[in-house]
Amino acid sequence: MPRKRLMAMVVAIGVTVAAAITALVPITASEAATACAAAYNNSSVYTGGAVVSYNGHNWTAKWWTQYEAPSTGGSGVWSDGGACGGTSGGGGTGNCNYPNWAAGQNYATGAIVRYPNNGQYYQATHDNPGYDPTISTWFWSPFSCTGGGGGTTPPPTTGSGGFVVSEAQFNSMFPGRNSFYTYQGLVTAMSKYPAFATTGSDTVKRQEAAAFLANVGHETGGLVYIDEINTANYPHYCDTSQPYGCPAGQSAYHGRGPIQLSWNFNYYAAGNALGVDLLDNPNLVSTDAAISWETGLWYWMTGTGNAGTTSHNAMVNGQGFGTTIRAINSIECNGGNTAEMQDRVNLYNRFVGVLGVSAGSNLTC
Repeated sequence: MPRKRLMAMVVAIGVTVAAAITALVPITASEAATACAAAYNNSSVYTGGAVVSYNGHNWTAKWWTQYEAPSTGGSGVWSDGGACGGTSGGGGTGNCNYPNWAAGQNYATGAIVRYPNNGQYYQATHDNPGYDPTISTWFWSPFSCTGGGGGTTPPPTTGSGGFVVSEAQFNSMFPGRNSFYTYQGLVTAMSKYPAFATTGSDTVKRQEAAAFLANVGHETGGLVYIDEINTANYPHYCDTSQPYGCPAGQSAYHGRGPIQLSWNFNYYAAGNALGVDLLDNPNLVSTDAAISWETGLWYWMTGTGNAGTTSHNAMVNGQGFGTTIRAINSIECNGGNTAEMQDRVNLYNRFVGVLGVSAGSNLTC
């Protein structure tokens, strides 16, 4: 047999064998659709390395996180692992045959509804008694499905006086609040500090509002407590070295209000700033809702603590939520009380979710 013909046959056989081998080799993971991990649950705690699915992608947590839905923004805790097959919690794909949302009806986590006012679909991220999906966005996430429906976040809701938090959102943040801490009292108090939650982009405004409410929520047990719980501390808040002394009594200057105003010198300074005699009438902080909120905003806008800047400036200038903790109660920072610090962070992550914005960076201190 001529050499050229023999070589041609060898090549032909080689090609045929190679094709056969290729047909037998399984498709690699990169060539097949990656399976979706367990669906993300907003209330679950995830530690570094945890993998979840959300909006048709797998995501890996870089460190401890809770109440921060997977995205490439926010604190940067999530790493996008790419598209995955199947559906995932918090907004996957499917047929649009879900029932209309009904106010007052109990919904379990994972329930999907159609919101009749805008025709969009939402999935419950927490059990809830029929909260409005366009308002209580901590309890609901947009859900997209084949044949129409949502997938886009509704336009932001604004409340009374242009406040970036609506009354319905405020109520959803503090479902068990003391009736003393009224929404209107907060809105009225804001007139004293017009830069609060009105400075910067819409996202920054909402982040600042969420940061303030998270801190006051922590300070008051969810806007439940008006006065400091530990009455044994009451006599300790009179600094007798001050020239004006403690005219209302040695035990009169305990913590009150949303940021628990305490010490005679703080009552004196806050009263001077607000045009109210709080040194002689400290109980106004626990009996007048607007004044009480004003003292909280006074410290937010002017108090620096050990942060070297005010909480307002920290949020407006991008220093992050962690700096507000340092300004309000720095003893929780640097490992001083990690659990208390983390509670503030958890509340902040929850509230930015209600307001539909990212949390930003530098959340801890």
